[in-house]
Amino acid sequence: MREEHLAREVEMMAQKVAKVGVKKGKGFLYFVDKQGDVSRAPMVRGGQKKGKPEKVAKAGVKKEGGYLYFIDKDGDISRAKMARGR
Repeated sequence: MREEHLAREVEMMAQKVAKVGVKKGKGFLYFVDKQGDVSRAPMVRGGQKKGKPEKVAKAGVKKEGGYLYFIDKDGDISRAKMARGR
């Protein structure tokens, strides 16, 4: 329950960077890769071998420092300003 509240809070502070519309499948972790595209990797449990990531959608987003890039609930790429360390 607390995780859902935090996720909603982050999305309220986030800005949409690219509309991609990725449909998320169960058992996969979705992320913005080094090229600024959307990739996914199978989630693994202890003792399992790591799966190879696969590209799901091309977006070509140029990442700026100081931001956390993520796939939002709509399947689009969003970013949120990272808090500075104390």
